Amino acid sequence: MTSAPRRPGPQASRLHDTHVSPRALALATSIAWRHVASDPVRALVLAQRVLPNPLRGCLRLAGPYGQATVLWGAGDRAAALAALDASPRRLAAFSLAVDQPEVAAAALGRLARNDRSRPVLTARLAWREGRLTEAIQALDQAHGDARNLRARRLRKTLAAERAVLSGVPPRPRADQDARGPGRDSAGTPGRILHLVTDALPPTSAGYTIRTHEIALAQRAAGLDPQVVTRCGYPVTQGRIDGRRLVMLDGIPYHRLLPWLLPGHADAAADLALGQAAALTAQVRPAVLHAASNYANARIALALGERYGLPVVYEVRGFWEDTWLSRHPRGEELAGSELYRRNRDLETRCMLAAGLVVTLGEAMRDEIVGRGVPAGKVLIVPNAVSEEFLQPLPDATALRAALGLGADEHVVGVVSSLVPHEGIGTLLEAVQLLRGRGLPVRALIVGDGPERAALQRQAAGLGLSEAAVFTGRVPTADVRDFHALLDVFVVPRTRDRVCQLVTPLKPVEAMASGLCVVASDVKALAEIIKPEV
Repeated sequence: MTSAPRRPGPQASRLHDTHVSPRALALATSIAWRHVASDPVRALVLAQRVLPNPLRGCLRLAGPYGQATVLWGAGDRAAALAALDASPRRLAAFSLAVDQPEVAAAALGRLARNDRSRPVLTARLAWREGRLTEAIQALDQAHGDARNLRARRLRKTLAAERAVLSGVPPRPRADQDARGPGRDSAGTPGRILHLVTDALPPTSAGYTIRTHEIALAQRAAGLDPQVVTRCGYPVTQGRIDGRRLVMLDGIPYHRLLPWLLPGHADAAADLALGQAAALTAQVRPAVLHAASNYANARIALALGERYGLPVVYEVRGFWEDTWLSRHPRGEELAGSELYRRNRDLETRCMLAAGLVVTLGEAMRDEIVGRGVPAGKVLIVPNAVSEEFLQPLPDATALRAALGLGADEHVVGVVSSLVPHEGIGTLLEAVQLLRGRGLPVRALIVGDGPERAALQRQAAGLGLSEAAVFTGRVPTADVRDFHALLDVFVVPRTRDRVCQLVTPLKPVEAMASGLCVVASDVKALAEIIKPEV
């Protein structure tokens, strides 16, 4: 597989603008400690994802788990699991850390009944399969073992998660109870506060691009949009950036950066509400606009009740269904406790909001099917900025830099590399076409947890030179890569999340005049019409 050179674009410099502050360092330390204390094996896997490539090999120094982590990160998943096979305990712990519950279950079956690690591993497996209360009960068996500190910690963590999913409303701590405007105090006319999970410039994805484009459109309409990201972001994503305010194209992006981030979901939700309340008192919006998921919606609803503000909940996806897509037996877990609790909490947020916005008809049907009145569900489809309607740029130089021949057909995708995107199917299709003698190359633009495995798959299919993986590219450069493509492919799987949620990337491709070939799933059929 060849890799594309990084080309600076208008947004590239902003992507690397950071300000390391004592607060950001303290927050990063608290997050790292929380991961290490709760699950050191998972902490290694997360470290592998955020460390620069030259440093990832250092993880081998962490013993068998570190060696397995390096193999897994390189895409050699079979070798990573085989390296730990002699120890059922290690294999189970590592399999759970990399979301392989079936392997973990088999390893637990080989583990001695009196092994002290069994309660924690059993609980982690139950939680991964959606059996939340059963996971807590498994840890209760170890409660009498004063030495099993990890079991006690995990039980507190899972109990806190269950409390949040039970609908217990967040409450700010007494020391951060921002008084601010009262219920009857009017907000600033036209000012909208968007509560989102992540944002540009650190995270470039359909979710973050939609946030920014909505804010730009609202400003063009004479409104005053501002954005606030979830508590701890972007430090939670491995970027030690202590800036509390970032201006992007004139849009204020606020960040809630405490000194420490609690390890339990209920305490973290309370802290996030307190921080958001202080910001709301300062910004004085007239409307609160939360985007998926319920974590943002619950804070917006609490602030709306406190300050007498209307709340819009924009449902951009169904995160419980994304969770299903990451499990090899996903459909079987649709009836699990964890799935049902997440789904019910999302539904309660939709019912409580004054207006629900979503992306398409399939999503609207799902929301209305949950009992939300149809009259308060508004569809605002994914759209593109006018630059996508301009002629594609000349890609001659980029084509040469990537080694793409003038007579070669280029098919590919711009996407996050996650399982439900189905990129492996695209690679198989390219192998078939090349087997028929067609000069076809695959262009995979984007990054994500599946990248190394996809590169390894490409090599196994004999596509080492025929598949080009560029990694993440700046949003401003996406059209340069569109200009290389003869066919834009959207090979999404048949997972429930793909049936419901309409992605942004094929809309951008169609606006650029590209031929789009997509999986026949409901959400894609809604936006892509054959021969149109």
